Order: sequence, then C-alpha cells, then structure tokens
Amino acid sequence: MDMFTSIFGKKDHVICLDCRSFEYEYLPFRQEGIKIVLLDTSIKHSLASSEYNTRRRQCEEGVGLIREHLPHVQSLRDVSTGMLDTYVAHNKTVYNRCRFVVEEIDRLLAVCRDLQRNDIKAFGKKMYATHKGLSKLYEVSCAELDTLVELVKHNRDVIGARMMGGGFGGCTINIVKEDAVEEVIYNTRNAYREKTGMNLNAYVAVIEEGANLVEEHVNV
Repeated sequence: MDMFTSIFGKKDHVICLDCRSFEYEYLPFRQEGIKIVLLDTSIKHSLASSEYNTRRRQCEEGVGLIREHLPHVQSLRDVSTGMLDTYVAHNKTVYNRCRFVVEEIDRLLAVCRDLQRNDIKAFGKKMYATHKGLSKLYEVSCAELDTLVELVKHNRDVIGARMMGGGFGGCTINIVKEDAVEEVIYNTRNAYREKTGMNLNAYVAVIEEGANLVEEHVNV
C-alpha cells in the first residue's frame, strides 16, 4: 500500500484500494479548515514485523475454521460477523483478530461514503473506532499510542485520531481544526511528557501528488 500510494497519490484525495483486484478509486479529502497532524510517540516499531506475521497466521486460521463449513470462503473479505460468531468464537484470540478485520472492511466502506458527502465528523468518529479495534481486538497498539489518542479524544478541536503504520510505536494521525493546531500540539506535548516522561514531536502533513517524472533541461 505504501508503494502504491507513493506512485498513484493524488493531491487532496485519498485512495480506496481493493487489494484483491487492485482496482482503486480517488475520494476527495477536503482540507478547508482542518489539518492533518502526526504525533510521534518516539517509540520504535520493534515488534511490528514479527507480530504482522503472527496476525496473518491467526487470520488465516480463522478463515480455515470457516472454510470447514463454508468452502466458498476464500479470505476475510468473504466473511461476516455472523460467520465468526458461529464458527470461530471458541478461539477468542483468532476471533478477535478476524473480527477487527471484518469490522474494519465495513468501516472503510462507510468512510468512503462519508468522504463523498464531505462528512468529516463521521469520518473522525470512525478513526477513533478503528484505533479501539487495533488496540483491543488486533492488539498492535502500545501504551504510548493509546495515551496519545486518549489525550485528544475529548478535545472538541480534534475531529478524529488513530494509530497509523505497523503499530507498537510510531505516530498517531489526527484531524485537527486549523485554528487550533498549535494549541493542540502544545497541550498534548505537555500532557504526554507528564504521563510518559518522553518528548513528543509533531508534524503537520498535507496530501500531495505521488511520484512523477521530473524532466531536467540542460542548456548547452
């Protein structure tokens, strides 16, 4: 996905990418009055690669349990929460991993509709829901990431927040009202230092074009 967006990124748009068919659609992400703010936990992704493989195996195990009864199921794309409740609930860990993925697929499709309507508030609420799932069901968050989300969750100037990337550290991505960016960063940085003893770096990001060929003209 990182490489895909690096090439096919489009200014002021996000990409709805189907990783099965590789079909994709651009959706407008209008930034009038809001900013994208990344808050860095200062924690490195020391577990991300090994735990990714574990999560993949657990999801494949869940699909296998369902396929014993429903052979047409090929991946979690084909799975409903009802199927999980019926065939996977006896294995709590595998159930939780699969449930997050199934719920996140539905949530992503709903987010696409939010963006088409320019409903940024609904979009933000789903960011918080995604983080909760990543933390409690998929278990790829960490205390520092959870702290950062909790610190902004009840701030009226923060529309949404969630961890990003592989987990176990790195940044949260936050949608913040433009006129409150400096205040949100200042207050969150102080509260984070008080709770963790660590400094907090912040970055204001924008959505730009993907990689393009740059023609160099040389005068001879």
